[in-house]
Amino acid sequence: MSGHSKWANIKNKKGKCDAKRASVFTKIGREIAVAVKQGGPDPNSNARLRDVIAKAKANNMPNDNIERGIKKASGELNAVNYEENIYEGYAAGGVAVIVETLTDNKNRTAGDIRHHFDKCGGAMGTSGCVSYMFETKGVIVVDGEGVDEDSVMMIALDCGANDILNDEDVFEIYTDPNSLGEVREAIEKEGSLKILSAQVDRIPSNTVKPDKDAEAKVLKLLDMLEDNDDVQNVYHNAELDEEEDED
Repeated sequence: MSGHSKWANIKNKKGKCDAKRASVFTKIGREIAVAVKQGGPDPNSNARLRDVIAKAKANNMPNDNIERGIKKASGELNAVNYEENIYEGYAAGGVAVIVETLTDNKNRTAGDIRHHFDKCGGAMGTSGCVSYMFETKGVIVVDGEGVDEDSVMMIALDCGANDILNDEDVFEIYTDPNSLGEVREAIEKEGSLKILSAQVDRIPSNTVKPDKDAEAKVLKLLDMLEDNDDVQNVYHNAELDEEEDED
């Protein structure tokens, strides 16, 4: 768990600073489009859209952008159809990697992802080759400042969560994937915890510690994948000492 927790918290604390904001908005815009296509443009009746809107607001996405994305996807504006695809493979050092994408051109995206793996000493594999090593959970990260573990545990369980993890200055609250939005909304309504992020996450059952050469290649692959506009989420099972030192 420690390898996952370290990576997840680094993404939550530093992601907004590290990522290019335009790229973040592009990725969230695609999630809005898919959510609307699947469940309609009304967030009151579309739980997935509610979750994406909450994510957009957490990343300081302007309301105009959110509303425009909903209108586009609902046919009021010219819309692009995005397809969800998942790619799996191994990075250098035997590190397992899962890449979730949303794309309007599957062939382009598949070629790009394969190129990223090859360029960084890894190899893209077949569907299911590493996903069995990960467990899918809802993860809500809350600010730990001014609250104690017992209070967070009580609030989380009352709101329908399964477990919590105290990790330095944040708490990770774990839920069933399908209950993420419901638990997040209950915590928001309760009002005493500050939510930093809420998303479905793939948590590795075991972690791998690559050597320094392999670690550099893994970090390069992760950077290339995160910078690809078609890539929505990247999961891995590496323990990377250098992640905390990145700007």
